[in-house]
Amino acid sequence: MTKHPVVELTSEASWNLVEDKFTPYGKETLAKLITFLQDDVYPCVRLAHSQIPKDPVQRWNTVIPVVKELKVKARKLGLWNLFLSKAHYPEHGVPLTNLEYAVMAEILGRGGQIASEAVNCSAPDTGNMEVLARYGSPDQQKKWLIPLLNGEIRSAFSMTERFVSSSDARNINTSIRREGSDIVINGHKWWISGAGDPRTRVHLVLGKSDPDHPDSYKQHSVVVVPADTPGVRVVRPMEVFGYDDAPEGHCEIIYDDVRVPLSNLVLGWGRGFEIIQGRLGPGRIHHCMRSIGAASYALDLMIQRVTDPTRKTFGKYLYEHDTVVAEIAKSRSEIEGARLLVLSAALQIDKYKAKGALKEIGIAKFVVPQMACTVVDRAMQAFGAEGLSQDQELASMYAQLRTLRMADGPDAVHIQQVGQRELRRANELRKRAQELRQKEAIVFKKAGIRSHL
Repeated sequence: MTKHPVVELTSEASWNLVEDKFTPYGKETLAKLITFLQDDVYPCVRLAHSQIPKDPVQRWNTVIPVVKELKVKARKLGLWNLFLSKAHYPEHGVPLTNLEYAVMAEILGRGGQIASEAVNCSAPDTGNMEVLARYGSPDQQKKWLIPLLNGEIRSAFSMTERFVSSSDARNINTSIRREGSDIVINGHKWWISGAGDPRTRVHLVLGKSDPDHPDSYKQHSVVVVPADTPGVRVVRPMEVFGYDDAPEGHCEIIYDDVRVPLSNLVLGWGRGFEIIQGRLGPGRIHHCMRSIGAASYALDLMIQRVTDPTRKTFGKYLYEHDTVVAEIAKSRSEIEGARLLVLSAALQIDKYKAKGALKEIGIAKFVVPQMACTVVDRAMQAFGAEGLSQDQELASMYAQLRTLRMADGPDAVHIQQVGQRELRRANELRKRAQELRQKEAIVFKKAGIRSHL
């Protein structure tokens, strides 16, 4: 029996675990995606980066030519909007589950941002499309969702703020207030992904609309803001370890008396937290699976390096050093374990939606990026100084992965939430332990032995 091509890029064991949960369409689409990536996308990744101008102005006014060509080809192949499950979005989705897309996202992760954008599956557009598909009005969907689904425009999600501790989203303080038939927005945001792209036409802005509401989780709202609205000012692109991720970027933005019509309110007043939780759940899983793909690719590069016959240290090939072999083994084991975490979270989302998978999503969110950073760091070490340089992809890969330990909530927040969720089990665990002791007492009594507990 011919093995599915995904086995070569992931693992036979993990594929055997989920294969029966794939539809024939899912298997066919996955195979088609792998062929497209291997034949068309992966060979163009370096070219795409070389097509971004060095000029500090032009790099932010560039649509990468080869990516534009890849998007046309991907859409003709039907490899488009793979993240949007028809089960959850019947009008706009594709017949794939979150589990099926999770496996695809890992393969996409081997090609970085370029691969995801080629099939219209790149952040922050994916999350924004989910918001508009689930919560947007018919008019909002017509104006913004359809062009996003068609890959005609790009978008930004504007949440994090410069002068507050945004890891507690209740601190988000951008003012959103109603004035007659308008909504007026004032605030100072930063790390707003996608805001630098010349194709970005819309921002989804989270802000505080009812600061006096007794429920702090009902004080915020989300508003659609066209990127060219007067008062929207992109201050600068932020850099991660010197990388600016042009042309999308992660920008500092000031909203100064930005005025939009009341119809741009998403879902309703005070529904901001409901929206961002619905948005972030699947998005976190997408990030995690792409991270596993990046880690797997880094391990592949490391293995190639340490088996290079031209490389010897202290009279040995690199792979002949015990520490190198141990780090390869640890990397493989950590990748396999992380993949199972994410697949289980994706399956939970399919069964119970994001709200029913909070524990699994939270665990994956702090485990996977840490794992991927560690694996990439080991690969950089194997490459020596070259691993830190622009001649290899590892340094930029590490910068992106390290960002994920902050993005969509820092590690500490997810660890705290998972820990608190576990502590809720304490009373039930004590009850079960007491019942066990009672059963033990009966067993000891029947055996005629005195228990010392």
